[in-house]
Amino acid sequence: MRGILDAIVIGAGSAGLGVSYFLQQRGCTHQVLERGCIGETWRTQRWDSFRLNSTNLRTMLPGDSYDGPDPWGAITHHEFVAYLEGYVDRYHLPVRTRVAVERLDSESGTYRVTTDCETLVAHSIVIATGNQCRQVRPPWWSDLPTIFRQVDSSAYRNPAELVEGAVLVVGSGQSGGQIAEDLVQAGRRVFLATSRTGRLVRRYRGGDSFNWLTISGFADVPRCQLIVENGGRPPARPLLGATHTISLQSLSAQGVVLLGRFNGIVNGSLAFGDDVDDHMRFADETSAYAKRVIDEYIERAGIDAPPAEDDPAETVASIRSIGLAASGISSIIWCTGFSGDFSWVKVPGALDEAGQPKHEDGIGTIPGLYFAGLDFAVTRKSGTIPAVAEEADHLVSHIATKVSRILRPIPAAENHMGHSQFDDAR
Repeated sequence: MRGILDAIVIGAGSAGLGVSYFLQQRGCTHQVLERGCIGETWRTQRWDSFRLNSTNLRTMLPGDSYDGPDPWGAITHHEFVAYLEGYVDRYHLPVRTRVAVERLDSESGTYRVTTDCETLVAHSIVIATGNQCRQVRPPWWSDLPTIFRQVDSSAYRNPAELVEGAVLVVGSGQSGGQIAEDLVQAGRRVFLATSRTGRLVRRYRGGDSFNWLTISGFADVPRCQLIVENGGRPPARPLLGATHTISLQSLSAQGVVLLGRFNGIVNGSLAFGDDVDDHMRFADETSAYAKRVIDEYIERAGIDAPPAEDDPAETVASIRSIGLAASGISSIIWCTGFSGDFSWVKVPGALDEAGQPKHEDGIGTIPGLYFAGLDFAVTRKSGTIPAVAEEADHLVSHIATKVSRILRPIPAAENHMGHSQFDDAR
């Protein structure tokens, strides 16, 4: 066992590396532990044609700025992994790969991290594994006939890897919409079980919508407000194409068969709701609302932006349907979201009844425990790359304050009163 570190960061994705950057800047002793390689989920949980939704200008980690030729372009996940690796090298971040954390315990005011090769101790722990690492399926998925090959969106790579036949994509959020388009453009017959998910146009009023919504403050709406507006839980991420607008209308026009919510097996048949129109209406309303936010910002800021124009992906409405008996579906791709796997965290009070982090703006309810990269942790943009710099700086400021208190000498008078240096640190 080594000496006590100021902090241990668990996870070497964008959030973990952002935290490491600020810890390095503040002179905090720390290590970043990664079960796989740097950017592991970007390597292993993305399909071949995947591109980041955040533009190149907004895909920068702390200390970096974009100076390339295509600020509004979208890089591939392979390019992003290369960027993360270069980031670690340039800033000399203390990242250790192929180190699997098996257990986290608290002990006498410090934290003990048990890995597959050693035990480490630190005053603070930053869990940067995110809460989007474990695929979620409905509880009845195992009741489906074995004739269907079932694949999670994180395991999908390309149309050629699927068995012959039609494909049912379940969920019309970002992954569902993009994968459905990937399949239909490869000539596959595609059915899309839709969900009540918003969407955004890729470009609007002469600019990238993602950028407009960032600079307008739309992305900074706090978590508490989002939860209230969405009936007690954070909203799903809206469907956004990486390089162009994707909508239910545009998918239908390309040949994707739109269905309602997938309800499982009923009387021996695949059952779907009759809510396609409601899902399409909700998506259209979300898009219209985002446009209004942008329009109001442009007017408020006095920006000379071109007028709005119709996006062809939004104006097509050739909805189709087909009898499922003749569908020929052989594969099902689940695009039904993710949750976090924190089963290895054995700190009493750190997790809620569902096994998810208890925190306020990423700061755990247990002193010295932090969570980075959680979806909607602080604001609407939490969990995305553009949020890393701001949120990592906030967490590290909190950690550095704790470290300085631990290291601050305690006056003898305080010691005589029965206080220890560690008591003061808490």
